[in-house]
Amino acid sequence: MAEFVIVSGLSGAGRSTAGACLEDLGWFVIDNLPPSIIPRMGELVSGPGSEVSRVALILGRTGGSDAEEYLVAIEQLREGAHSVRVLFLEAPDDVLVRRYEGTRRRHPHSDAGVEAAITQERVSLEPMKSRADIVLETGELNSNQLRSRINELFGETEANETMRTTLLSFGFKHGLPLDVDIVLDVRFLPNPYWDEELRELSGLDEDVKKFVLGQPETEEFVQKTIELFEPLLPLYSREGKSYLTIGIGCTGGRHRSVALTEELGRRLRVMGHPLSTFHRDIDR
Repeated sequence: MAEFVIVSGLSGAGRSTAGACLEDLGWFVIDNLPPSIIPRMGELVSGPGSEVSRVALILGRTGGSDAEEYLVAIEQLREGAHSVRVLFLEAPDDVLVRRYEGTRRRHPHSDAGVEAAITQERVSLEPMKSRADIVLETGELNSNQLRSRINELFGETEANETMRTTLLSFGFKHGLPLDVDIVLDVRFLPNPYWDEELRELSGLDEDVKKFVLGQPETEEFVQKTIELFEPLLPLYSREGKSYLTIGIGCTGGRHRSVALTEELGRRLRVMGHPLSTFHRDIDR
């Protein structure tokens, strides 16, 4: 059985970066494959003599009637008993406009101007987005952060790891991540930002960790959170969920959420739950 990841999404949201990262991870990457050829790829990869087991298909323009053709092709690929996951890359309109203005590239739907073109593409891609296994919001991610997320989602897994679990810290003032399944709000804790000696540090620094984890209410929160997720993680995995992202948010995403994400990750790993941590806003 071969493993496929189909990468779609808005122009400017990071498809090329995702493709390059997947290639670095050892995936066999193909760009802009016509929908009629996609089911055939399953036969070729699983055929005699094939040495390819992980294939990433980076889709180009998939809106309108093309979207329906691609969705049919993807379902046909799944019927071949292959593992098929669809990744959709999303970003806010203002971010996409800035990216196009910065690169001076033409938008694929540029006949009506960049903003109108983005709106048109967003509408046409809705069927693909609604069927995606993962919708990844890249608006708050730079290229290195996007590569890190792709690595977490599609890098090599342990043989017994059936679900990818990520603890993601973020700042509410920078917007709620779109790709989280569960959100925890830790703004009830005292904020290290108001201590001038801690303000320029982050939750990865020992002094901030001691401040956050040393609060009397922190230990109760951590214990109750562990009690919640320790039985839930196996249940999500049992139901066949491939990815679970738990967002932990504070005001700016630099101090409290980072320290607690690392502490919760440490304790859950000790209990035998493989997971990764990602800090979206730590450098903001």
